[in-house]
Amino acid sequence: MKVYIGEYPSRLTCNIHTNHMHKKYGWYSWNENVSHEDYVFEAIEDIVQDVYNVFNWIWFDRRVQKIKVKINKWDTWSMDHTLASIVLPMLKQLQETKHGSPFVDDKDVPKELRSTSAPPKENKWDTDANHFLRWDWVLDEMIWAFEQKCRDDWESDYYKYDEAPEEQFGLKLVWEDRTAREAHQKRMTNGFKLFGKYYEGLWD
Repeated sequence: MKVYIGEYPSRLTCNIHTNHMHKKYGWYSWNENVSHEDYVFEAIEDIVQDVYNVFNWIWFDRRVQKIKVKINKWDTWSMDHTLASIVLPMLKQLQETKHGSPFVDDKDVPKELRSTSAPPKENKWDTDANHFLRWDWVLDEMIWAFEQKCRDDWESDYYKYDEAPEEQFGLKLVWEDRTAREAHQKRMTNGFKLFGKYYEGLWD
């Protein structure tokens, strides 16, 4: 498999006025009492942006994201393992860089993380105190599930074989924890289920 995915197409943008206002008033503290100097920066930004838009129309707005994918036959012999090797590092990076959180159903997380377990909200439109914790938990479960899928021998944690006696051939099962193995598989399956359910929430 060979995959090349280029950066998203960008365009020229002038931020002279925006950067000036951020520096002078703070990111979210712009007020109506702006000075004449502020209007000058705004006028300059509009003029420069008009020039930029010409170049955007000629070149930048016509570009598309470059995506090239080559699939070999062996990539689909164990497609679940192949995809897990790609999905896992992407999930880990998303976990580190995310700036928001989709809505997660209470039924998909432990009771202590549900909205019903959070303190009362000040306003109806506010998110509850567990909103982001639910998404963190879901991401953790997805990552754990794909980590296990990348392990070819995770089931060996729950059984042990020794060499069989001389009068027998092969190996002999001497220890097995079937209950724990089934619980492990159940958690993995749930992680993949969450991945499918919240697939469209995988954004930064």
